[in-house]
Amino acid sequence: QLQLVESGGGLVQPGGSLRLSCAASRFTLGNYAIGWFRQAPGKEREGVLCISRAGGTTNYTDSVKGRFTISRDNTKNMVYLQMNSLKPEDTAVYYCAGRGTFCGRSGADFGSWGQGTQVTVSS
Repeated sequence: QLQLVESGGGLVQPGGSLRLSCAASRFTLGNYAIGWFRQAPGKEREGVLCISRAGGTTNYTDSVKGRFTISRDNTKNMVYLQMNSLKPEDTAVYYCAGRGTFCGRSGADFGSWGQGTQVTVSS
């Protein structure tokens, strides 16, 4: 099973930026579709963005359009979530998840998950 580790979370002021990273050991992330999901306290898990094996992207929520981007660096075996213009409502635990070649329709389509990284947007 693909083992994923997220990093890069933290506390940031509204309007600030963070870049989350998703890494894998012993696996080549470039062979998988990788999605970013988030879960805020008391809320259901929400899909954010996904990048397919070929590099195509899927946006799961309109709330991050124009602010978040997903990318991958196969030379470093990493997938990134660049988050700009952060808002308090972006506060959540962010997870990366992996599956086969193509992005799934929802988190239920992803079989491998990281432990998550906390993002808190607050002044």
